[in-house]
Amino acid sequence: MKQWSELTLHEQLCCTLSDAYKDAHGIRPRFMNFQEMTIEDLNREIEICVKVIEQNYRDEQDAEKDAAVKFEQHVTNTICMGARDRETALRWIMDASHADGDWDYFCYLNGLPYGYFRKSA
Repeated sequence: MKQWSELTLHEQLCCTLSDAYKDAHGIRPRFMNFQEMTIEDLNREIEICVKVIEQNYRDEQDAEKDAAVKFEQHVTNTICMGARDRETALRWIMDASHADGDWDYFCYLNGLPYGYFRKSA
């Protein structure tokens, strides 16, 4: 196996495109014929992937914000239904979930940002 510095520019760009495409779309671009692509083609495809990755990140941030708003409304509703405070409401909500006391997994299941409860609880 070659070291990165031993690869040609074309080979390095092929590796970079494969990784960027995976980050952007969740799969390796095995359907692309890298050997027939020029340096310019590879750079253009990498730029497209970077734009997709950036948009995916913005979408994920927006989704996490929406999930946090919905979750906080759920906490408020739980308090209105009889939980005496936020701590009790969170305990009830966790007890009703499939996360078995794992707050990070709870975040994953509910689309909340990782570490949400360490910041706000």
